[in-house]
Amino acid sequence: MPEQNPRQAERQPARIEIPDPTVLHPLPEHERVVLLKPLVTDPRIEIGEFTYYDDPEHAESFQERNVLYAYGPERLVIGRYCALATDTRFVMAGANHATHGVSTFPFTIFGGTWAERTAHVFAEIESRGDTVVGNDVWFGRGVTVMPGVTIGDGAIVATGSVVVSDVPPYTIVGGNPARTVKQRYADEDVERLLRAAWWNWPLETVTEHVHTIMTGSPADIEAIAAGLPTA
Repeated sequence: MPEQNPRQAERQPARIEIPDPTVLHPLPEHERVVLLKPLVTDPRIEIGEFTYYDDPEHAESFQERNVLYAYGPERLVIGRYCALATDTRFVMAGANHATHGVSTFPFTIFGGTWAERTAHVFAEIESRGDTVVGNDVWFGRGVTVMPGVTIGDGAIVATGSVVVSDVPPYTIVGGNPARTVKQRYADEDVERLLRAAWWNWPLETVTEHVHTIMTGSPADIEAIAAGLPTA
């Protein structure tokens, strides 16, 4: 077989390797990291591609250990490309107790006459609805998200935070209760990024521009989006 001309080899395009979003453990040497979309089975939990959870002991138990009190119809929706550190937890609406009267004790759940006489009270507990997390959100270790919260695209939630109210896109929050630390970009740049919505680009396009996604400016992302074919 004739040897390949070095110049011909130089002209050959580099091999492109794209991660598989359906693989449970995307880093085979680190079983503590799991992609949540192929892991979660509860139909009330919706997870986007490449969103991962990192836990050295209970990574595959995310649905049971990190989505708490999911007794009702409320959904947990998490977008694509989110990073969840160990012990990121979502408290769902089933944790709420009635506060109509003197006692907050949940008599209803114990059945019998207690349930018969208080079922309507239990049914009247107000729900804040679904908990929704956008795309490209980073959660530090030990974050707790309370029921019905919406966290916008590109947000960062600092370690140990308790999120009790909505977080705007591209905002850093921290503390208990979590408060705004700063906005990552000016308003006009946030609008650029939300319009570009790089997380919705085809995987091949993300791969082509992954370096710019990690290091570029909102204007860079906007320029790439402007060059993409429209649906």
